[in-house]
Amino acid sequence: MKFRAVRADKSESGQDVRFAEMSADELMEGDVTIRVTHSTVNYKDGLALSGKSAIIRRFPMVLGIDLAGIVEESARPDFAKGEEVILNGYGLSETHFGGYAERARVNGDWLIKLPAGLTRAEAMAVGTAGYTAMLALMAIEREGLSPSAGPALVTGAVGGVGSIAISLLASKGWRVIASTGRASETGYLKELGAAEIVERAELAAPGRPLGKERWAAAIDSVGSQTLANALSQTRYGGVVAACGLAGGMDLPATVAPFILRGVTLAGIDSVQCPMPRRLEAWTRLARDLDRGKLAAMTATIPFDQLFDAGRRILRGETRGRLVVAIE
Repeated sequence: MKFRAVRADKSESGQDVRFAEMSADELMEGDVTIRVTHSTVNYKDGLALSGKSAIIRRFPMVLGIDLAGIVEESARPDFAKGEEVILNGYGLSETHFGGYAERARVNGDWLIKLPAGLTRAEAMAVGTAGYTAMLALMAIEREGLSPSAGPALVTGAVGGVGSIAISLLASKGWRVIASTGRASETGYLKELGAAEIVERAELAAPGRPLGKERWAAAIDSVGSQTLANALSQTRYGGVVAACGLAGGMDLPATVAPFILRGVTLAGIDSVQCPMPRRLEAWTRLARDLDRGKLAAMTATIPFDQLFDAGRRILRGETRGRLVVAIE
């Protein structure tokens, strides 16, 4: 059986990333084979599709960090043929063939049965970005914070993580401050639940080690100077959940927010997150995420438009979530 996939191979110039025809015997080891119907485009996918990223750790590699589909074959009693499943993280597109293919064979320990109330397309509209946003909200809540503590900042607000983070926070009663460099998207952000818009440049420029206390919590997908400024302006006892690096991997900050205001910096990892916490996040997403807002922030593209979407997400020209219809 032949199927289409987006595959990265080593080449003399670095990486050769392209559509390829593959066969079932080329799939990697696993005890569940899936007919993939949907995937997503995350910032990390855009980096991999560019052929210039160090994300891929072995070659050849099928790209795509998310997938949703239907079980075709299973050697496990807990996943039956015909069941709908989703998968994100666990090294997809890095060390194990990912979701940009019509077929996938994976370790069943990584799979989650499609949460009740979500379609496969909706699950991929959530994808790693939305799942990460929920993990960030859960980290803030674990520190005992609630909307009564003060506002919550969301950076990279127009992106996938930011869009879903705004919706989730607003639904829980938080007053959300959204940071973006795209003033034209103000209406979109307010429809999702943002109460205030902060210009991206305000947080991207070098700031003071300790600034005016402005928010009690923050979800940051940007990193670098933006994260440093988010920390420096967090209120006493506040929490900043860091989950991205769109602005850079560095952190030009000081210890002042931590030792003078007791601020907590919570790191969010979506790839190897333990299954109990992963299941909690997906259960809450299926229950709490406003479907109307999810639809408003989602666009669906055919498989053939994947490379163009990857370029656009790296240029900051997309908003919300991109679902890839594999079939």
